[in-house]
Amino acid sequence: MQGYIPLILQGTWLTIILALTSLLLAMILGIVCALGKLADSKVCNVFCQAYTSLIRGVPDLVLMMLIFFGLQFLLNNITDYFNMPFIEIDPLIAGIMTLGFIYGAYFTETFRGAYLAISKNMLAAATALGLNKVQVFRYVMFPLMMRFALPGIANNWLVVLKATALVSLLGLSDLVKATKNAGEALYQPLLFALIAGAFYLFFTSISNIILWWLERHYSIGITKTKL
Repeated sequence: MQGYIPLILQGTWLTIILALTSLLLAMILGIVCALGKLADSKVCNVFCQAYTSLIRGVPDLVLMMLIFFGLQFLLNNITDYFNMPFIEIDPLIAGIMTLGFIYGAYFTETFRGAYLAISKNMLAAATALGLNKVQVFRYVMFPLMMRFALPGIANNWLVVLKATALVSLLGLSDLVKATKNAGEALYQPLLFALIAGAFYLFFTSISNIILWWLERHYSIGITKTKL
């Protein structure tokens, strides 16, 4: 088993990188599309609505296969047309783009709901106090958005973290792929499946602690009434 420990640790590191970078991309897409849904432009509204409806209506595994192989097919056509050498998409980059694109739709609704929950009177009061748009966003809008969006962000992050296991089907040597290979080589698939599950449970436990701290941080000033 010692010969597979470096392989499992390397797969674990790839899983962490994949999850964090996918989260960052998904949050950026979520903020952009949330602004697009709230914009006055009908084109932006229709485009962002179509994006979120498509993503939430198709299973994640099907979308992963379509996006991964679709990107490679498009790249192959471009290289063939311009007589360029064959370019293969790196599985890690493909996994990041796939997960970020898929879960950006879920973050869109999270940020849109958080923005709509902010009282417009508070923003108007901040402007009346002399704060410019950047200061209003930094000191008023963003903390309030985080307060309302954190439950959705927490749920989406945990889903993204567990969804990294599906990317092993695209050829990425992540934690699931490493433990699967080790289990098949040593004829102990159950043992290594338990090891993979323990790693994911550890990651989610650490995430819950961090999210709990963030919730307390952005809930400062809220008074809880006892019934």
